[in-house]
Amino acid sequence: MSVATLGAVLWALGGIAWYVIRYPFERRARRTQVVLNRRSPVDMCGLGAAMLGMGLVPAIYVATGFPASADYPAGAFRVVLGAALFFAAVWLFRRTHKELGKNWSITLEIRDKHKLISGGPYSLVRHPMYTSFLMMAVGQALLLANWFVGLAGLAGFAALFFLRVDREERMMLDTFGTDYRDYMDRTKRIIPFVY
Repeated sequence: MSVATLGAVLWALGGIAWYVIRYPFERRARRTQVVLNRRSPVDMCGLGAAMLGMGLVPAIYVATGFPASADYPAGAFRVVLGAALFFAAVWLFRRTHKELGKNWSITLEIRDKHKLISGGPYSLVRHPMYTSFLMMAVGQALLLANWFVGLAGLAGFAALFFLRVDREERMMLDTFGTDYRDYMDRTKRIIPFVY
């Protein structure tokens, strides 16, 4: 098996793991009443961009090799580093879902009996799920030796993050007030101690 094929296989396995983690939370979320919904076209554009850049574009590349014109030589070190980063991201993605439990939602929503979660990975950053997406995007760029596919993942993450995070934090401030403000004062957004 070539290094490039190994990178593609590892990306696909990571994508399957991501879906296996997410699916039960999506099912459970449908059964929990929504008390505040701030879903918007902007929110949906961010989600669509992330799914395109971190899901559809790399899946097409892995399945077909398109666009091969943007390929570059795959390196074993990059694939190993990409796999470590991608699977650490999947682990963090699972932890964030477990911490959120019934509070989790794919869009900007507050659930019935919603609680402010500040333990586990949320003790280090306010948005560890976005941290996991950033790690996945960088891992994708390292695993799949194609400039277009690598940039698509990073662009998809950036669109999701910059279109949503400010609105999400406003919603949390409106819901939790000074408790969320205090939480913001002691944590960074997605990179511990940095940003």
